[in-house]
Amino acid sequence: MAIPPLAVSLGDPAGVGPELIAAAWFGRKVHTMPAFCVIGGAGLLAEAARVRGFDVPVVRVGSLAEAAAVFDRGLPVLGDLDGAYHPGLPDADGARLALASLTEAARLTVTHEAAAIVTAPIAKSRLAEVGFRHPGQTEFVAEAAGIAPQDAVMMLAGPSLRTVPITVHVALSQVPGLLSIDVIVRRATIVAAALTRDFGLAHPRLAIAALNPHASEEGRMGDEEARIIAPAIAALQAAGIDATGPHPADALFAPRSRAGFDVALCMYHDQALIPLKALEFDSGVNITLGLPIVRTSPDHGTAFGIAGKGAADVGATIAAIRMAGDCALHRAGGQ
Repeated sequence: MAIPPLAVSLGDPAGVGPELIAAAWFGRKVHTMPAFCVIGGAGLLAEAARVRGFDVPVVRVGSLAEAAAVFDRGLPVLGDLDGAYHPGLPDADGARLALASLTEAARLTVTHEAAAIVTAPIAKSRLAEVGFRHPGQTEFVAEAAGIAPQDAVMMLAGPSLRTVPITVHVALSQVPGLLSIDVIVRRATIVAAALTRDFGLAHPRLAIAALNPHASEEGRMGDEEARIIAPAIAALQAAGIDATGPHPADALFAPRSRAGFDVALCMYHDQALIPLKALEFDSGVNITLGLPIVRTSPDHGTAFGIAGKGAADVGATIAAIRMAGDCALHRAGGQ
């Protein structure tokens, strides 16, 4: 089943995003990439490809339909937005370009002109300097799609593991106070529905991690397991969702344990991201669940320190583009 091209935002042009987008297009046939179109940055993408050492013809297009037609022979770039390529040297002009690219890519996806949006890494502090008021791209895309931020769930996914942090960018001391039965049930329900809709899993298996060491050892190290997490799991099971736990987090990610679930829901950021990055650092994808659109991003940052030096690994960018295409196909009924 044919789907429209994906819309790819530039990310911060001083980061590794432009060179990795160019490298992903260069490997399109080896990795069986879906057609994608970058929003803005034709000149800097051409320069980033040259610095990286790839022969990547950049083709300016006037529509996403045109992008699909030229994808095999050149990297399609939509629009006249552009800027200078200064790897490792972020500035306000680059932040404005990143925001403009993200805004248009989100619009094209929300209006279904694009099959999905793939967002290259940004520098949140730089964007804040030019008026960006969201905690990150996840919240920005959720708002563009008409979804409340609390209903946009971040999942990190790689070939051998998927994890979801129930709480995300907050101090560890705040985590117990932010957990509730309702929060866990709401987010787990969104995750289960998304695994069916976007990944084709008819009966997804959810493993719910404990908060405290050893799942608190019957209350010896906290009561969150008995008071919050176990009741949430019971509610999910009553609703027909295959949820288990609370599982001690120190044993949850062993190979035999991973074979028993499709996704692990973790209570805080590092509990979810440490195992994912340990196992899938160069192939991890950040996908936002609960949206009416598909949004993915490579699970790494701008990496200003290595931008333009040919050292950045393209694996996560390729994985993010491929996952976005696969999820869009599932939604379209093509898989």
